[in-house]
Parts: sequence; C-alpha cells; structure tokens
Amino acid sequence: MNFPLILFSLLVITGVIWAVDYFILRHKRKTDEEEPWWIEYPKSFFPIILIVFCLRSFVIEPFKIPSGSMIPTLIVGDFILVNKYTYGIRLPVINKKVIEMNSPKMGDVLVFRYPEDPSIDYIKRVVGVPGDIVTYHNKQLLINDELVRLEYVGDYKYVEPGMGYIYSEEYAEFLGEINHSILVNQEVGGLQYSSVRAFPYRENCKYSRTGFTCTVPPDHYFTLGDNRDSSSDSRYWGFVPEENIVGKAFMIWWNFADFGRIGQNIQ
Repeated sequence: MNFPLILFSLLVITGVIWAVDYFILRHKRKTDEEEPWWIEYPKSFFPIILIVFCLRSFVIEPFKIPSGSMIPTLIVGDFILVNKYTYGIRLPVINKKVIEMNSPKMGDVLVFRYPEDPSIDYIKRVVGVPGDIVTYHNKQLLINDELVRLEYVGDYKYVEPGMGYIYSEEYAEFLGEINHSILVNQEVGGLQYSSVRAFPYRENCKYSRTGFTCTVPPDHYFTLGDNRDSSSDSRYWGFVPEENIVGKAFMIWWNFADFGRIGQNIQ
C-alpha cells in the first residue's frame, strides 16, 4: 500500500472541493441553506489532512519495526519516529530532493526504500558512505582497512517467531561517533553466500565464502542490520541509492509490549 500517494490523493480531492466551495458554490447558496454532505465532510477533513500531510512529508514520519534485523537497538513492535528533513527536503510521493542539507554518516540508523522493491521501507545502520571500502570477513568489520572496535557485553537471547529462542552474543560496536550494540550468533556463518544477488555496482564487491569487500560508489551507502546474522542487508542486495533515502530514525515513541522503551533515543 502506497500510503503517501493515498494521503496525497485525499489532500487533492478535499482541497479541490474546499476551493470550489469557497470561491464559487458558497456565493450561490441561500443564507439559510445548509451545506450538502459532500461539501461539508471534505471541508472538515481538508485542514486535518493538510497538517498530517505536511508533517509526515517534511518533518517527522512514524514507522513500525516489523522484523528483528535491528535487535537489540530496535525490537519487533517498536514504533519509531523518523526525521524527514535532516538529509534534505524532498518532494512527497516522488521523493525527489529539492533542498540539500546533511548526508548520512557512518553509524546513522537509516530508513530507506528497499532497492529491490521501492514500495517497501527498510531500516538498517549505515556502515559505509561514498568512497569507503567496507570489508566483512569472519564476522569482523573493517572500514577503509581499519578494524571496527568491538567490546563483549554478554549473552543475549530473544524469541524468533516460529523458531523459539535464539542465543547470541551482544557486543558494543564503536562505529564513527556512534557507540551501539550488535548481536553476533557464532553458530551461523557471517555470510550466506547463496543469498547474494546480482545488484547495481556488483562489480565493486569481491565475495568469498567467509565474507566480502565492497567499495561504496558515489551517491550510495552500505548498510548492515545490528542483528548481524539475521538481517537482509547490503551484503545480499547491494548499495542504497541516495534517492531512496527516507530519513534518519531518532526515537522510539511507543511499544505496546514494553512501555519502558517509550521515549528512548535511537543510537
């Protein structure tokens, strides 16, 4: 479902009815004549839809986390807020940038349109910006040949629907200016080679059975899930084009199962 397009269509329909009534129809009605329902209802909803459309398109957009690929940073059921302007102002629906601002930096939690199906929104962490060399072998991440520092935190377990408990190890990862947590499952290989697809700029990557090395092309980004061994990310479907960016996730605003997560900043 293309919700932005639906919202835009409702805005246009109610806006046109409001404008036609304001400039033409209301002058033709008698003083004591009531508005017909097909004018009254759209006129009532138009300002509400306009406010929601502007906020959602240019300021903040809510999202729900549907999968465990970003555990432990984000868990299934988290409702998050995404900053829509920090990476530039984009036209709604077509997502074309019209005002340049900041660019995603290493460590940011990025919401973007899935390159293989732009109707789906994905959320991952940026580990490579244009020009970076991203290497991941034997579950060790290197950026421009520098090993990313990890510190062991402890054991971590969570429930995977249909699979029961998954046991992993939690590490603090020091990526750029960001210190965040990741999960590593030592019972799973760091790369499922059979899942690697053909994607744009595939020639920028060299794969082996234990990992890969990729050079990030201009205007693209390389992303990984914090739940490293349970994430479909740039390892498999490639780079995130700049034009697919939606915004930066910055806060958890609701979780029905765990009220303690409400209001947490996303690191």
